[in-house]
Amino acid sequence: MRHAALATGAAVVVGWPWAAPPYFVFLASLIAINAIVAIGLNLLSGYTNQLSFGHAGFLAIGAYAAAILTIRAPALPVPASLLLAGLATAAVGLALGVPCLRLEGLYLAMATLAFGFVVVEAILNLEWLTRGNDGLHVPAARLGPWAFATDTARYYLVVAVAALLIVAAVNISRTRTGRALLAVRESEIAAQASGVNLAAYRTLAFVVSAFYTGVAGGLFALVVGFLSPDSFDVFLSVDFVAMIIVGGLGSILGSVVGAAVITALNDSLAGFQNYRPLIFGAILVTSMLFMPGGIASALRKIPSIRRLR
Repeated sequence: MRHAALATGAAVVVGWPWAAPPYFVFLASLIAINAIVAIGLNLLSGYTNQLSFGHAGFLAIGAYAAAILTIRAPALPVPASLLLAGLATAAVGLALGVPCLRLEGLYLAMATLAFGFVVVEAILNLEWLTRGNDGLHVPAARLGPWAFATDTARYYLVVAVAALLIVAAVNISRTRTGRALLAVRESEIAAQASGVNLAAYRTLAFVVSAFYTGVAGGLFALVVGFLSPDSFDVFLSVDFVAMIIVGGLGSILGSVVGAAVITALNDSLAGFQNYRPLIFGAILVTSMLFMPGGIASALRKIPSIRRLR
């Protein structure tokens, strides 16, 4: 039963570009990109209780890093540009994570929120590199003689990278590192008494989360094709937090489901921007009241889903 469900899901993912209109192929690519960000944020917030409202800043760093590499080094293969964008973002995550070790709760959230504003201001002021408010056009990525110039090609690139990172996240959660992160979430005192180095693992969570978001930013640049500082405002960070709350904290599957729900909802509400904060607030309140564990937790309570698992 489980293998049949996985095979059906894989068939839908692979065949989606051939059955859906081009815009829905583009939307599916955005869902996969947001799922990568949500997984990275969940590894930070869902596993170590470090709430971040600055992941739009990490996404911007990864996006601009990949875009600049694609422009300045067009012969660079797309896997290398994505890897370098992720590593550059991870380095920034390390630089941010170390001073944030002393912060918790609201103070940590405010620090990461300020980080998001700093990144946007840096993009605006580094016009010689980022073109500031004028925006940056991103050429099609290449892999040898092949160019990812169509929505279908970019979709398969995004899905392949997302699948790889999902498998990596699942493996991380099952290793000693994942168990240590969960121990930090449950009780920092008990984790420390068990020999878990709190500072090291909390910093590691920041670095891994930033790496995931940086790779997602590189994919975002290649899929959208144009970057502007307006695309990385604080509301985008709020969307990422909403994804992991709605999907389920500490759940890889919940991150993917939450990303799909929030991205599709954002697209549906494009014509109702004035009511968007109200609707999102109502969804979050409803989710926390009736599904405190998110959609992933609710699915586990369904008998058929439990048998499938």
